[in-house]
Amino acid sequence: MAGIFVSGTDTGVGKTVVACALARGLRSSGVDLGVMKPVETGVPESGPQDAQALVRAAGVSDPLELVCPLQYLMPAAPAACAIDEDFPASLAPIMLAYHALAIQHDFMLVEGAGGLLVPFDEKTTMVDLAARLELPVLLVARASLGTINHTLLSLEACEARGLDVVGVVVSHATGPLSRADARNLDVLRERLGGQLIGEIEPAEDPEQVEPARAGLAAVLARVRSSAAGGEGILSRR
Repeated sequence: MAGIFVSGTDTGVGKTVVACALARGLRSSGVDLGVMKPVETGVPESGPQDAQALVRAAGVSDPLELVCPLQYLMPAAPAACAIDEDFPASLAPIMLAYHALAIQHDFMLVEGAGGLLVPFDEKTTMVDLAARLELPVLLVARASLGTINHTLLSLEACEARGLDVVGVVVSHATGPLSRADARNLDVLRERLGGQLIGEIEPAEDPEQVEPARAGLAAVLARVRSSAAGGEGILSRR
């Protein structure tokens, strides 16, 4: 199955902004796209906000219970939410929902929760979920101080598990940078080299972020590579 797993170096780094921008870009490029937020925490009465944003960006009508099969009220790691709300986090409904959506779409865009090593349950982390889904990882990194360590450790976690990495997108989710933050980010850019596939500047409206800044070119290259196998992923609607 062709697709990507959008994860982050931390919580609140802009994963949903990047994922939605990519969804809009893929959709406008003619990709038959399915989206998924397997587990969302901190869900208000109005429903899972990240999952709903993904649905809007992709322009799909898939049932929300498939797009986001696990929902928790508390804004914490899924494993912590499961204990607090006495509702076990299980991979079974996620895998069932994923395969149900994958049958209907040529390309799947899946957004994780928190960082790669956030515990899903007693034995499983977000990076393990990406491996289970057999999807390459697109890593969203914050721009502010601390990002070098978080980003490089996250890349090592992927490498240790043999996961392919599409690239890194730097998100200025915290707003304008201080001089120290900016110089620190320069070091990360140099260290990443060609792995840096996008950078999103501070934006008033996250839903208007240009897909190109979210690494669309690198993702489309993956789509075309999959299409070369005869799967007609680029199907104009």
